[in-house]
Amino acid sequence: MSQQSHEPDLLYSDTEDALRDAVRSLLADRAGHRTVLDRIETGDPYPAGLWPALAAGIGAAGLLVPEKLGGQGASHREAAVVLEELGRAVTPAPYLTSAVVATETLLALGAADGPAAALLAELAAGERTAVLAVPFTTAPRTAPEATGPVRAVADAQTADVLLVPRPDGLHAVPATEAAVTPLTPLDLTRPLAVVDAGTAPGTLLAGPAEAGAAVRRGLLAGAGLLASEQLGLAEWCLEETVRHTRERYQFNRPVGSFQALKHRMAQLWLDLVGARAAARAAADALATAAPDAELTVAVAQAYCSGVAVRAAEECVQLHGGIGMTWEHPAHLALKRAKADQLALGPAGHHQDVIAALADLPAPA
Repeated sequence: MSQQSHEPDLLYSDTEDALRDAVRSLLADRAGHRTVLDRIETGDPYPAGLWPALAAGIGAAGLLVPEKLGGQGASHREAAVVLEELGRAVTPAPYLTSAVVATETLLALGAADGPAAALLAELAAGERTAVLAVPFTTAPRTAPEATGPVRAVADAQTADVLLVPRPDGLHAVPATEAAVTPLTPLDLTRPLAVVDAGTAPGTLLAGPAEAGAAVRRGLLAGAGLLASEQLGLAEWCLEETVRHTRERYQFNRPVGSFQALKHRMAQLWLDLVGARAAARAAADALATAAPDAELTVAVAQAYCSGVAVRAAEECVQLHGGIGMTWEHPAHLALKRAKADQLALGPAGHHQDVIAALADLPAPA
């Protein structure tokens, strides 16, 4: 059945631009690429002091939370701007998992008081972080239940609370009551772990039906705003590649002046224009609870994930030997892009969703 569409607002507001400037300045000060490269080999990639400054200092953790629950009362549009900047810097921070997926899951329960509302207030204040205990590859249309150890849970190692979907509903389990075993991920800036909450009862937040709907909403918001992270990553890759090819000389000419490279970067710029439109449309659809939000999110993910990977691959290749070194941050972008390609549903899943919602034949 086709989805009713709405006219999205793709432009950035003055408030969003000011938020971008604040986040970019903070990341440049506390989470530059040199800092990230130095930390990813320590087993704890999160830059010291970054999360309190981002979550509480700027107030980014509470953007999706209403003011009556202690948040900023903003929307997915502002959260998307934060994720664009986190993507540009390939920042290790539990923003997508805690401030978006877990927060949106709790908001979907609609609690004005009680344990869910209290946890939301703590997340919004940056006092605690939470993760949804499902594999990071879980697609929005699914509502998995944890009946044993759950593999590949993103940012679980430093989370304070685990939101565990079980057959009897959604439970909030303190991380200290679960076994969290680190894995070695492709993207060292986003830690993965095996989570085994066992029989830890935690606090029951919702019954099975309500929990399933809440988990799907959290995953949908995560997938939609992941496109903004991919957009920011791709933009940095193109900007860094253009800068390098202007400064790198061969045969007494900047290598960026060679026509073949101009064409490749021009094509990538065109890809980015489309990715920006898709990502902004997804953020706007989520912010306005548009009737075609699921379709818009699927389009954004199906497109932006590929653009991010292409941009990162071009960045590595057009930097030549420099791009292949551990000291250059290009590999951080490539690994994040490849990992994001599978996060919250692979492109093939989102293409199937597009076909189903838009009454199109499924892709071959």
